[in-house]
Amino acid sequence: MKIKKVELHRVRLELVRPFRTSSAYRTHIEHILVRLIDSDGADGWGEIATAVDPFYNAETTETAWHIAHDFLAPMVLEKSWESVGEFRNLYGKVKGNRFARSGMEMAVWDLVGRKSGQSLAEMLGGTLTEVEVGVSLGIEADVSTLLTQVDKYVEEGYRRVKLKIAPGWDLKPVQAVREKYPELRLQVDANSAYALNDMDQLKKLDEYHLLLIEQPLADDDMIDHAELQKYLKTSVCLDESLHHVDDVRKALEMQSCRVVNIKVSRVGGLMESKAIHDYCLARQIPVWCGGMHEFGLGRAANLGLASLEGFKLPGDTSGSDKYWKQDLIDPPVTVKNGLAQVPTGPGLGVNLVMDRVAAGRTRLAVL
Repeated sequence: MKIKKVELHRVRLELVRPFRTSSAYRTHIEHILVRLIDSDGADGWGEIATAVDPFYNAETTETAWHIAHDFLAPMVLEKSWESVGEFRNLYGKVKGNRFARSGMEMAVWDLVGRKSGQSLAEMLGGTLTEVEVGVSLGIEADVSTLLTQVDKYVEEGYRRVKLKIAPGWDLKPVQAVREKYPELRLQVDANSAYALNDMDQLKKLDEYHLLLIEQPLADDDMIDHAELQKYLKTSVCLDESLHHVDDVRKALEMQSCRVVNIKVSRVGGLMESKAIHDYCLARQIPVWCGGMHEFGLGRAANLGLASLEGFKLPGDTSGSDKYWKQDLIDPPVTVKNGLAQVPTGPGLGVNLVMDRVAAGRTRLAVL
């Protein structure tokens, strides 16, 4: 097989509701869609789900455009390959830039699936036809506003609620939600907002019976996470610290965490995501699928990945309506009774509405 053309579409969508974390405030999302067209005229789409700022990790939409346009696309054009692994090897010498690499790889999974008539879940070996879905809620102006949001999503049937926390916004919102919903599956995400000397404050979270506390400390410090986990009853879950399966191995050997968040973009693609899943499954380590405010394209890829048997905890694969007035795919991703259906169509199993892509597009390149 050979790729004859690569298209890059930079697309912006406004969020239904602004979203605040410990490090960023977002009113819109701007991602890059990758389209690969092969010598038979078949195509596949992927999504580079970067943030526009370097606050979650070092990549941004602008740097991802540079890497995809100036390196990844030229490295795959007119090159022969027979499998996703061989395609991935064409740009294997590119260091880091995992979000950009992930979007390129996602597009080739879609292409291969469309040509073979297989869904992503089938190609990955997934067995689940529907997956449990949780919701992630940002930092709000006050606890009352937060509770209104929690009420909304509990009523809609979401199976788990995740609260973003930061120093000054942690115990009070967690206590309020737990008091109102004693049985709710509840977890928190700090996005590296704390340091080890905040241990006494973090230990107070133990009394609220959380599923986990996600990435409380620095993204590059597994040693301090291991020290913190010694003193917490609540399981630490790592996100930003884990870039590939070898990071996961080190984190588990060091006992830096008890739960692993798998984000397709963060680890460079679906192949690495599956490798992490398989490694954790063999060791009975719970994993769940994290999200990066993906459009429907990337969200469909997350659902395909989450069909693997090791995903025991609800992921951040919320319905399209949580984020967008109108998603780029039709029909959109929907959640009913806290469950989302795994796409069964070929490739990613969803279709883009090109008029919507064009309406939100801010930049286009064809190579």
